[in-house]
Amino acid sequence: MTCTVYLLNGPNLNLLGKRQTEIYGNTTLADIEASCSTLGTELSLSVRSLQSNCEGQLVTWIQEARDYGAAIVINPGAYSHTSIAILDALKAFEGPVIEVHISNVHARESFRHDSFVSLRADGIIVGCGVQGYDLAMRRVAKILADGQS
Repeated sequence: MTCTVYLLNGPNLNLLGKRQTEIYGNTTLADIEASCSTLGTELSLSVRSLQSNCEGQLVTWIQEARDYGAAIVINPGAYSHTSIAILDALKAFEGPVIEVHISNVHARESFRHDSFVSLRADGIIVGCGVQGYDLAMRRVAKILADGQS
């Protein structure tokens, strides 16, 4: 049976490849989603890729993942630093959660150094560029294969 990984991306990540390319690079969100889907197939995982600029929509998808997902890979964008609602929804999810940030948030503005999502995450991948998504998918596959969470 194939496990479903919810690949959730927060605000402004739909603009990857178009904004602040000096920080985020030229890879688009569609490129990342395709890469994760291909890797997911190799790892016997299905990937449900979703992006929203709206906090409530992300919360709704996290809640949906409780019933239909085995794991969550999330780049919450700026909501990392502000959303207790996303944290609370993730705390209600029983599978593994991996938090991804394309840039090294710890080398940027001080307000980016703290993440509510990190309080729930089973792993955090920071500053590895878009490769961080592939690393997160591999980590999720390992956790699921080992029966951990």
